[in-house]
Amino acid sequence: MSTTEPDALLGPADIRELAAALGVRPTKQRGQNFVIDANTVRRIVRTAEVRPEDVVVEIGPGLGSLTLALLEAADRVVAVEIDDVLAGALPATVAARLPGRADRFALVHSDAMLVTELPGPAPTALVANLPYNVAVPVLLTMLERFPSIERTLVMVQAEVADRLAAKPGNKVYGVPSVKAAWYADVKRAGSIGRTVFWPAPNVDSGLVSLVRRTEPIRTTASRTEVFAVVDAAFAQRRKTLRAALAGWAGSAAAAETALVAAGVSPQARGEALTVEEFAAIAENKPEVNKPEADKPEVSRPEVDKPEVNKPEDDKTAGNETSGSEA
Repeated sequence: MSTTEPDALLGPADIRELAAALGVRPTKQRGQNFVIDANTVRRIVRTAEVRPEDVVVEIGPGLGSLTLALLEAADRVVAVEIDDVLAGALPATVAARLPGRADRFALVHSDAMLVTELPGPAPTALVANLPYNVAVPVLLTMLERFPSIERTLVMVQAEVADRLAAKPGNKVYGVPSVKAAWYADVKRAGSIGRTVFWPAPNVDSGLVSLVRRTEPIRTTASRTEVFAVVDAAFAQRRKTLRAALAGWAGSAAAAETALVAAGVSPQARGEALTVEEFAAIAENKPEVNKPEADKPEVSRPEVDKPEVNKPEDDKTAGNETSGSEA
């Protein structure tokens, strides 16, 4: 870790001063709830176990609260920001507050869902504060496109954190849980209160840790094929898998055949299955319904809409980043 200025991190007065100078007013539409507590961003970096040799990618850096803390700990930080004003201001903030680390910072002005490559060395870690309405697709997209990311720590709305980290049998276990488990060992890594944000949201936030699997799931099925089974199983989660997978397999009878071959009870429901069991089902899809050739990986991971259950209001509260990109 390099030596940095003692007052490099942003506090409440710094955040408000920066926002005023830029004419930035936090909006619900983009999930802009800025972190104003330096101890919180230090805690996030510490929980993420950021190392001096790490190349960290951050999605939606906002005014730079977390960015500065990451630069204190990592070798390099690449931030992806969609907001024109915020993207334009961040390099200057870094240069002013951490001049000795400015050459270790890079900004990508883009929607994170469209980013397919990053400048410099391959990222080894992802640390970000993601808005609720796009947290899961952004997370899954980054894990798919950048296999060099070994460790991830994201701050999301508490409900989303629970879904991502849920295990089979849990009532909130669903599409996000299974798809995240395809890539990594996922667990809850703490809670974040409301008072560390400006403006203070109406919901709590949670930290989720994802450590990439050292060995991929052992299966002959592709990621796309496995995710298709997951989507089908939870699209009608109250139904047995025999019924829920009828459309995927071609008929209820064909679904039962695939389930039995995979060693899964046709009367089971998706919420009881591990990612390995979903993979086994995908392997046993009836041949008549299999595509002639495996199609290319989709660029945007599918997230089952019925599983998300977004609240009517405060959909993006509890996050610092711009909701369109993160």
